[in-house]
Amino acid sequence: MHIADLVARLEEIAPPDLAEEFDEGRIGLIVEGREEIDTVCCALDATPAVAKNAAAMGADLLVVHHTPLWTPVTGVRGQDAKVLAPLLGHGINLYVMHTNFDRAPGGVNDTLAEILGLEETERMSLGVVGRCTLPLAEMVERIGGNVRFWGEAKDPGRLGVVGGSGFDPDLIEEAVALGADAFLSAELKHHVARTAPVPCIESTHYALEAPAMEALALREGWEYIGDAPRLTTLP
Repeated sequence: MHIADLVARLEEIAPPDLAEEFDEGRIGLIVEGREEIDTVCCALDATPAVAKNAAAMGADLLVVHHTPLWTPVTGVRGQDAKVLAPLLGHGINLYVMHTNFDRAPGGVNDTLAEILGLEETERMSLGVVGRCTLPLAEMVERIGGNVRFWGEAKDPGRLGVVGGSGFDPDLIEEAVALGADAFLSAELKHHVARTAPVPCIESTHYALEAPAMEALALREGWEYIGDAPRLTTLP
């Protein structure tokens, strides 16, 4: 398949116009490689390990959620060099689908809601709110543990979820307006935990977003490359 046809398919899955304004210039085909595509790999992040594995697997295209080039590049050194060298050296295209995939049907937040067993979901500006059908303990198990609960740890009736770093006071208020009595996201700041009107359930960025990229790979018949950050829980 030609790269233009695959880009059209990716834009169908996650239309670029769904993305937040800050993603302008940071999504889409950000590294150009060979034109004919046979093998596609998918990952959450374009890390050096992911790029190296994609090259070893003979990938022609790597689809990721987070761009490795967030700020303007004035030199290719360090982490940037370790990511780009395998891609450029093997003619691998790199395509990014970020907040557009968060919002897309079947994207990050829809996948997370499905994993958690949420029903009767309603869309937020960035995230979803749904009725809980599972106890809190099972929802925690389904996202792999490593969860902290800020507030009274009880089974919520309706849960707001935002994959990634979504503990924004405005998003929490939006979820509450849709009936949420708890809110799940990642990277909770102290002042937000102190002032949130409902309990906050904090997991890791990777745990909340990687499942959607894995599900995407499964649906499309692509290879998924996992590369979770090393997390050690101390006694």
